[in-house]
Amino acid sequence: MRKTAAAVLFCCAGLAQAAPDQAGFYRAVSIDNASGVRKMLQEGVNPNLPDDQRGDTALVIALRDDADKVFKILLETPGIDLEARSANGNTALMMAAYKHKREAVDALLAKGARVNQSGWTALHYAASAGDIPIMQVFLARGATVDAYAPTNITPLMFAAREGQEEAVKLLLASGADPALKSSHGWTAAQFALAADKPGVAAIIDKFLQARTQERSRRN
Repeated sequence: MRKTAAAVLFCCAGLAQAAPDQAGFYRAVSIDNASGVRKMLQEGVNPNLPDDQRGDTALVIALRDDADKVFKILLETPGIDLEARSANGNTALMMAAYKHKREAVDALLAKGARVNQSGWTALHYAASAGDIPIMQVFLARGATVDAYAPTNITPLMFAAREGQEEAVKLLLASGADPALKSSHGWTAAQFALAADKPGVAAIIDKFLQARTQERSRRN
């Protein structure tokens, strides 16, 4: 009995020592330690769990911290969840768009990452960052141009608030409705004015005037 109990204790101790170092894994991801990340993945670390510090997934951390080598390793990891969300709702595709990482965007899309989803979308993030090429990729793949994020904020409102004039023009040309209002009752132009971006508000107002004139001619 004593030998059996000792064996059980030894076994349990060994399991405790062999438990994956999840915190160490996130540190390795952040500093682009490719060999360390590969080793810990082989030891059983779950790359889809959010970290305890900020609630970010490994893919989001890699993109956020420019850990490009680790990002490629994670992308090829069996079972990696491309749609796993950080605590704040970020997905890998959103972070890649916000960080202007076109290569990562293409790689994620090739792996099956979704352009459209409930809540914040990758188009919101690309519009906020003013990344026209990435926005064009998303729009070509059927991104919902007037997607509603929480409080009914659209990509156009987000771009307007950030003063991204070219992004605003692209969204308007792609069918975005500048008359839509957020849950606070603000239009995209009002978001621009509140953020002291009068040039963006002028672009939107000019578009609305042209649209009104065109509708009047048709009637």
